[in-house]
Amino acid sequence: MSTMTASAPAFEFSDLRGGHRKSAAHRIALALVWLTIVASSIVFTEPAPVDALTIGLMLLLPVVGLVDARPMLWAGFAVLLAITASGEISAAMARDTGIAVSHMTVSLYLVAACFLFAAFIAKEPEKHTRLILNAYVLTGIIAALCGVAGYLNLFPGAFDLFTRYGRASGPFKDPNVFGPFLVAPLLMCLHLWLNAPLRRGVLPLLAAGLLAVGILFSFSRGAWAAAAIGLAIYGYVYMITAHSNRERVKLAALVLVGIAALGMILIAALQSDAISDLLEQRAALTQSYDVGPDGRFGGQAKAIGLILDNPLGIGSANFTRFYHHEEVHNVYLSMFLNSGWIGGLLYLIACAGTLIVGMRHAFKTSATSPLFLVAFAALAGNICEGVLIDSDHWRHFYLLLALVWGMIAAAPRTTRPARRLKQRRPLLLQKLLLIPQSRRQPRIIRTTESTAPVRRDRKLAGKIPGWRRGRGRIIAPA
Repeated sequence: MSTMTASAPAFEFSDLRGGHRKSAAHRIALALVWLTIVASSIVFTEPAPVDALTIGLMLLLPVVGLVDARPMLWAGFAVLLAITASGEISAAMARDTGIAVSHMTVSLYLVAACFLFAAFIAKEPEKHTRLILNAYVLTGIIAALCGVAGYLNLFPGAFDLFTRYGRASGPFKDPNVFGPFLVAPLLMCLHLWLNAPLRRGVLPLLAAGLLAVGILFSFSRGAWAAAAIGLAIYGYVYMITAHSNRERVKLAALVLVGIAALGMILIAALQSDAISDLLEQRAALTQSYDVGPDGRFGGQAKAIGLILDNPLGIGSANFTRFYHHEEVHNVYLSMFLNSGWIGGLLYLIACAGTLIVGMRHAFKTSATSPLFLVAFAALAGNICEGVLIDSDHWRHFYLLLALVWGMIAAAPRTTRPARRLKQRRPLLLQKLLLIPQSRRQPRIIRTTESTAPVRRDRKLAGKIPGWRRGRGRIIAPA
């Protein structure tokens, strides 16, 4: 009986009145948000199912009242719109206008989706962020299961369905997108393990291991770099902001266990000649297709020359159509090509500003601090990965950007306490209250709450009559 009493939820009369119950439309909207995030890993075709759900949310969430567009979000939205507008101007002068306009239309949709989710987060930061990240973990686990099953060919047809170029891609069209997509759920699973009792941390730890294997089997150097950067930022900030040494010891133990587990996975993987050959090839700093005038670096050199010669850009997707056989593999160079100097600089400023402001916010203590650290570390890894690949149309990139911007915008603004300014006026021009010595003095002083006694000043002694006799006191504002 005592156990039942202890575990029963606290009863409140508001439950009878329904004062805190959400409406049916509210619950349906939250369920659709969850479903949209879960569907975000299914990208066999373009447009994907997640796009139809996102467009539906653009209509539903504002009507239900589940968005809060803060001024900071409008400012960020204006920057992203300016980048898109620069791209449209560049598209108007492109050699192939149709493909450039189509590319920028997709960019506009992603910008609108980013603003929508950021405003959704700002409405109720902790609840909505947890909803999105929990759904992200589920879809990440599903994607990792598909990728690992496909790479190991665990059932007939799995290899053809869930791999590309001999690498795990899961339900994505490209392994280079599949790998970075798993970074955020990996960090979230580690966060759940660090903040749960040992007996309840087994499932998050197993899920983290599965996600790590999925990132490994993507054989994407960019994904490996994004995961390493995200883990490093998360571990560094967590170690500094931890509330006790017990939490720090737990993180250190996790690092040691993770290194040991990764070593065992690599040893097991190297037993297969196909895996060891591909791993050795992908682990090299440069590939055969990177060097030479037609390689990746040669293409980037062409892109830099085109950027310098075309301040307004050459139009989206025109580089691969007319100048080089593959993408630039650098999102920052791509933005200069697609949106000109103005759009490229604005994109650089947006990414750098997000990293700087986000890093400062990560050290602040709030209810959303742990969740913010997960989202920011994953976003930082993806931003840095942009040096190696074109990520301007990654849906999960804009989702992480929305999470970070939404939580920063919703954070309460701290006001500095008013400082007492030193009186700069000459002594004789200051407001002074002279109270002669008398029996009424204590009662007068007690009622003068905003005043305090001032030490006798000999410079003032000769200016005030009666001061020489020592029968007066000067009272000044406190």
